[in-house]
Amino acid sequence: MNILVLNCGSSSVKFQIIHTDLELIEKNEDKLLASGTIERVGSQSLISLKAAGQPKIKQALPLRDHRAALDHILRWIISPESKIDCVKSLADIHAVGHRVVHGAEKFKKSVRIDDDVIDQIEDCIELAPLHNPANLKGIAAARELLGPGVPQVAVFDTAFHSTMPATSYLYAIPYQMYRRHRVRRYGFHGTSHRYVAYRYRQLLGMKREEINIITLHLGNGCSACAIKRGESFDTSMGLTPLEGLVMGTRGGDMDPSIIEFIHHKEGMSIPDIDTMLNKQAGLLGISGLTNDMRELLDEEKEHQDRRAKLAIDIFCIRVKKYLGAYLAELGGAEAVVFTGGIGENSAMIRERICGRMEWFGLQLDKKKNAATVNGKEGEISTADARLKAYVIPTNEELLIARDTFRTVKNLPRRW
Repeated sequence: MNILVLNCGSSSVKFQIIHTDLELIEKNEDKLLASGTIERVGSQSLISLKAAGQPKIKQALPLRDHRAALDHILRWIISPESKIDCVKSLADIHAVGHRVVHGAEKFKKSVRIDDDVIDQIEDCIELAPLHNPANLKGIAAARELLGPGVPQVAVFDTAFHSTMPATSYLYAIPYQMYRRHRVRRYGFHGTSHRYVAYRYRQLLGMKREEINIITLHLGNGCSACAIKRGESFDTSMGLTPLEGLVMGTRGGDMDPSIIEFIHHKEGMSIPDIDTMLNKQAGLLGISGLTNDMRELLDEEKEHQDRRAKLAIDIFCIRVKKYLGAYLAELGGAEAVVFTGGIGENSAMIRERICGRMEWFGLQLDKKKNAATVNGKEGEISTADARLKAYVIPTNEELLIARDTFRTVKNLPRRW
C-alpha cells in the first residue's frame, strides 16, 4: 500500500510517500518513495521535493493556500519528472495519513476520518489554535483532490499519552476546571515517543510490557516522557506544548504569576504575552541570538558568549531535572533514550545532560557518544552502566504510515 503522509502547519506542508504492508512492517523494510516540504504557503512558497534515488528539486512558486500546495505536490508525484516507483497516477495513492496535533480526550488512537471525526477535531481547535486548523486544511484539501474513495486516517500527537493516570495529567487547580473545560495535561510528541519506545524494544528484543524507559525528544520543540510497561505514564508538555522543557522559542515551566506581572509592568496584552512565551522565549529569549542549538554551541566555543552558554546550561539543567524526577516517579528505569534534532545529533548536549549522573548509574562512553550522530542509532553508555543511554532517530512519518495501513485494514495496533 502506498501511503501519503501529510503534516500541515499554519504556512507549511510536509509530506512523504511510504510503501508499506504487513510483511514489510514485520521485517522493518518499509520503503520511502518520496518526500518534500513547501514553506511560506500563502505567498512566494519555497518548495523542496525529492524522489528516492533522484536529486532534490528546489523551486519557488506563488501558492495561495494549502489546497494549492497539495495540488502542486500531487501533480509532481504523478509527473514523469518525479520518477517515483509504484506511483504513476493518483490511483496509486491508496491512503492518506494526517498528523493531527490535538485529539483531547476524544481520540485515544488513530482513526479513519469521516465527517464526525472532522467535527470532533474542530472541537479541539481551542486547545490547539495554532495547529488543528492547519491540520484540518490538509484533510479538506486531500479529500477534495483525491476524492472520497481514498481512505484518510488521523494520527494524533496526544493519543500516546492517553494512558497517563490522573496523578500525572491533573493540575492542582479547582477540580471543576477539569470537569467543565477539560483543563489537564495532554502531552505532545506522542507519535515520536511511541516510535522510539517501539524501536527500543525492537533493538533489544523485549516485549512491550517490559519497557520502562525515559525518552527525551529534543529539537526546536522538546519534551520528556516517562514510559512504564510500554505506555506513557507522564510527560513534560501540558495543556499546550508550552509547558515543560526549555525549547527553541518556548520558555517551558515558569511561575504563572509572571503573566500578570508582565501585563502590568509592560502593558502587554495576554495574547501578546502568549506570543512572547511561545515565539520569543526559550533558547532565543535567553541568548538574544538564535533558537538554533548548533549556532549557540559555536558561539560558546568560538566567542565564549556568556548568554549563549547560559542558554545551553539552562536547557541542559531543565532536561536533567525532568530526568531525575521521572526516574524517581518510575522507581528507576532501564534506559534513557535521546531523539529529535538535538537529541540525535548533538553529542555535546547529551554529554552535558548526563554529566554528574554517575550516582544514578548513568555514564556515557565518550567514543560511542561522539560517533552516534547524523542518523546513527545505538547505545552510548558504558558497558557497566546500570542506567543505559541510547540514541534512536525518530520517524514519526513511518509510524503515521503504519498506523494508516493498520487502520484502513482494520488490523490491531501492535505497538
